[in-house]
Amino acid sequence: MTTATLGRPGRFEIGRVFNTTFGVITRNIGLCVGLAFIFSGVPAFLFQLWNETHVANLAAGDPSNLALNNPELAIRDSLLTVVFALVYFLLSLMLQSALVRATIEDLNGKKPDFGDSVQIALQCLLPTIGIGILVALGAGLASLLLLVPGIILWLGWSVSVPVLVQERLGVFGSMSRSRVLIKGNRWSLFGLFVILGILAMVIQAVLGTVVYIFGGIIGSVLGAAVSAVMATIMSTATAVSYVELRQAKEGTSVEELAEIFS
Repeated sequence: MTTATLGRPGRFEIGRVFNTTFGVITRNIGLCVGLAFIFSGVPAFLFQLWNETHVANLAAGDPSNLALNNPELAIRDSLLTVVFALVYFLLSLMLQSALVRATIEDLNGKKPDFGDSVQIALQCLLPTIGIGILVALGAGLASLLLLVPGIILWLGWSVSVPVLVQERLGVFGSMSRSRVLIKGNRWSLFGLFVILGILAMVIQAVLGTVVYIFGGIIGSVLGAAVSAVMATIMSTATAVSYVELRQAKEGTSVEELAEIFS
């Protein structure tokens, strides 16, 4: 078995993170597609399909059925949207946890297993939800005051889930540990996520034209596919960034990171 080596002490390199991220996905394309399909693609598809059907029914129906004229319909639609948002939020956190496990296994020269990755995501589910809520609230509230503090807080906590999965430090311990790892590399990590964000916008813009032309089922499928692809890339990149930060700051090998699961 060959243990992958990413970083050198003191260096966090965006290019290497990109190469490693797409290398992990390419080597485990079946696993990544399966996880993305379950935790991102299916819920996104169902919501988009419901939304398309709902809009079409409203357009073809009696004006009295419009949400503005029907409080019950407005409340129902709002509740369904909130429920979907919560479910999607939960599943996205599970996807990230599962891909953290898969990424560490891959970089350690092993073949990631679908069942094992899902099991780890389930084991870490409750604290992962806690981290997700605290990060969303903390960074969101800070952004309402000033955008930059919100971005800084989010960056500081951005590898909290990988820390939780690998080091089992609990909610607050993982968030604190994430800030320690990010220190000194915050803007490099910011650059990484900006590039990924631009990539996502380009893909969405290109496929958005196709969705507009076809609409219906084809549009829903394409929209769900884009969502699943970007969720996979972002989650894997976050996991690789965690490994890179550990190696760059502490010289920790991937094999040492994987020992917790042995």
